[in-house]
Amino acid sequence: MSNDIATVLVVDDTPENIDVLRGLLKPYYKVKVAINGEQALKLSESETPPDLVLLDVMMPGMDGYEVCRRLKSNPQTEGIPVIFVTAMNETHDEVLGFEVGGVDYINKPVTPAIVLARVKTQLKLRAAYHFIRDTFGRYLSEEIVDNLIDSPHGLQLGGEKRMVTILMADLRGFTSIGERLPAESVVDMINIFLSAMTDVIQKYQGTIDEFIGDAILAIFGAPVQREDDAIRAVRCAIEMQLAMEEVNASYAAAGYPRVEMGIGINTGEVIVGNIGSQKRSKYAVVGRHVNTTSRIESYTVGGQILVSESTRDACEGLLQVNDEMRVMPKGISEEISIFDVGGVSGDEPVMLAGKTVSQFRAFAEPVRIRMLELKGTQAKVSYQGEVLRMSERVMEVRSDHAFDNFSNLRVTLVTDSGPQNESQFYAKVISRVSDEPVIIRMHATYLPVEVQTVMEGCI
Repeated sequence: MSNDIATVLVVDDTPENIDVLRGLLKPYYKVKVAINGEQALKLSESETPPDLVLLDVMMPGMDGYEVCRRLKSNPQTEGIPVIFVTAMNETHDEVLGFEVGGVDYINKPVTPAIVLARVKTQLKLRAAYHFIRDTFGRYLSEEIVDNLIDSPHGLQLGGEKRMVTILMADLRGFTSIGERLPAESVVDMINIFLSAMTDVIQKYQGTIDEFIGDAILAIFGAPVQREDDAIRAVRCAIEMQLAMEEVNASYAAAGYPRVEMGIGINTGEVIVGNIGSQKRSKYAVVGRHVNTTSRIESYTVGGQILVSESTRDACEGLLQVNDEMRVMPKGISEEISIFDVGGVSGDEPVMLAGKTVSQFRAFAEPVRIRMLELKGTQAKVSYQGEVLRMSERVMEVRSDHAFDNFSNLRVTLVTDSGPQNESQFYAKVISRVSDEPVIIRMHATYLPVEVQTVMEGCI
């Protein structure tokens, strides 16, 4: 129901009854009239449906009970409260009215004060229901809100083991961006990003478990488990990556820098449910597979989707895999395989936009750099190198050190006068092109506009 005056639909085949109810309601509400069931359904399914229906039972053609059944079976109209207003005053008539979905039952001849009081009460209840859905819907998925509203046990603490697919997305290099922009701009950037990604996740029936700064943790398989949870999560991830073009268009319009996102996906058994205390709780997912998802995501570069072996297997051969890597994540006792996903095949194929080596542009003269490998937040040993060519944020570098794949680097441009601290960016090593000489390929996770301008001026 909107903030405007509520609309009440009176459905009755007797003109005298319509006149009585219309005269009673008109000082307080907008009143629409239908003289049979077919008209009532048509008005209820229109672009301006009523907020409440007063419905007679005995009408030619379709009776009131059937009208109510059809309203309640249609997702478009099931939320409209129906009050029966009828001369049928036997107990079984009233019981049937509630069984088909009515919220109240008024006998004719009507008492004006009773009609007004019950209409007012039901409209207040409907407004409260929508307030709850709108408010909690900003923080929880629609399915969780339904569970809380419909189930008397929905708020009880406790969880259950469940096989789910977990998705974690994070903006690459956003911490560095946040250090250069005003706080209000940082918040605005995060809100633009989260708004776009939330729409995509909800489209694919994912449950957003948590926003962690510029990161999103979503689950597929709870509270409702479906057979296609894993493949739906991957499709969602691909559409999220494609949606980054729109996000960056919004950033450009606001004068913000372009950003990229990495996504990690994992499938496994976790505990899901209401977790916390009696005073404060949340619907959440816990378990080692959540941590594994975070580790997988940490290996990504911008625009990339990495999935675990369990997720790949759960997708039953529908994934287009560009690369397979063996990694030893922190906190995990043995190596695991992760897979770089380029798309999903099948009846509804969806693909990421790929980059090829032919897109690389060589520099007229190699750009000299110094590279410091970061361990946590600490920079270790510094090494020299030269950027040979570049494709957007991917660079090929001749290095005097063979960095391991996934090494995080802080890179400084070097001029004749030495390293320029104001010309720094961050990158992740993604592959080794050759060993003699050592040539690595790295992806810039944070590339300030001024540094990009300097480098592109050297091409």
